Amino acid sequence: MSLTIGSKAPEFKLFNTEKAEVSLSDFKGKKVIIHFFPFAFTSVCTTQLCTMRDNFGYYEGMNAQVLGISIDTPFTLAKYKEENNYQFPLLSDFNKEVSKAFGAQYEIFAMGLKGVAKRAAFVIDEEGFVKYAEVLENAGELPNFSAINEALK
Repeated sequence: MSLTIGSKAPEFKLFNTEKAEVSLSDFKGKKVIIHFFPFAFTSVCTTQLCTMRDNFGYYEGMNAQVLGISIDTPFTLAKYKEENNYQFPLLSDFNKEVSKAFGAQYEIFAMGLKGVAKRAAFVIDEEGFVKYAEVLENAGELPNFSAINEALK
């Protein structure tokens, strides 16, 4: 079951593309926009993250941090980040614990792959509580970017 609005976001520690550990608590005092996506280098995932990249200036003045999370390795995510010029951290949930804790994980995905992150978006407030939660069952759909922006106000 995914997180609900008003619930405390689960703490996590994941590795970024520079192989440094990043935790949710690193951003205490900031709003955090978390985008889960199934796989790097796929069309809808790239559209999702490029939308965030192209609107990044909107978030800069809001004391907000954007994070992208998938089950890809940090090495794959580093190449993906470089090729698409993402200016926000991409985090590896290779052990599939964080997407599960957020209720954003497929038991079985395409081709029988297990534990793949669902496409999802969460807005976490400055104290670590969920202000917006959207978990999509259809990996071909995109999150509601307008609703995400509204939750940041």
